[in-house]
Amino acid sequence: MQLVIVSGLSGSGKSTALHVLEDVGYNCIDNLPVSLLPALVAQIEIHKDDQHKFAIGIDVRNAWKDLQIFPQMISTLKEAHLPFTVIFLDSQSSVLIQRFSETRRKHPLSDKHTNLAEAISNEQELLEPIRDTADQIIDTSHLTLHELRDLVKERVVGRSMTTMAILFESFGFKHGIPVNADLVFDARCLPNPHWKPNLRPLTGKDQDVIDFLEAEDAVNEMYQDIEQYMTRWLPRYQANNRSYITIAVGCTGGQHRSVYLSERLKAHFDGQYSDVQVRHRDINKHKKN
Repeated sequence: MQLVIVSGLSGSGKSTALHVLEDVGYNCIDNLPVSLLPALVAQIEIHKDDQHKFAIGIDVRNAWKDLQIFPQMISTLKEAHLPFTVIFLDSQSSVLIQRFSETRRKHPLSDKHTNLAEAISNEQELLEPIRDTADQIIDTSHLTLHELRDLVKERVVGRSMTTMAILFESFGFKHGIPVNADLVFDARCLPNPHWKPNLRPLTGKDQDVIDFLEAEDAVNEMYQDIEQYMTRWLPRYQANNRSYITIAVGCTGGQHRSVYLSERLKAHFDGQYSDVQVRHRDINKHKKN
């Protein structure tokens, strides 16, 4: 039996995540009142030795008091020794405002006395107890619908419930630090291929850029430091029952140095862990400028 609880800010993609899980065989229940979770768990316990898969959507439409007792409900699940994971879909406020404006949807907390920005802020506060207990926080600010679907599959469907998923994510500091990052490494002090005209349009996945960076002592020193740090601490995170960890590596634009380091780290740890992924959040941003 598997149980996935999906929550998140309105407009961040919760419905899309539930649809993905439904497509791969999960029995989905959206907008379940938190206070009914113990009764549902009791029913699920009857089938805990079966191959049933359940996904529950919980959002701000719940009563305020129900949202406050969510951590208590999670403790109940743990005491029942049920395999479960909590996913929280997050997004930057400015992105949510843009999404609501484009679709002309009404935010569930907005009314004639509360504008959209205030509604989003209120929702963030109300859902904080769920966000704080989440096993996985997915920032959808820079994800397309297709990328979100793929990421949900990778994080939930594509791995064992007992395996820690490791994600190396490159990004550009000028586009913001990923909010879902557990560890952040700053590669902006390294030699920058951007200043080489022949390398500027390329990325850290191209051989010419790889050759340039591998010839720099500082690049290899930083790589070795990150590799040694992760070699020491990844087993500790895994022993602490982490379901996933995101290691973000940033440079100025997220095109060269961070991409190279993330790819190299992914290749190294791929042979040691069963679920190692790499994502380059901003690798194509330069094409839009």
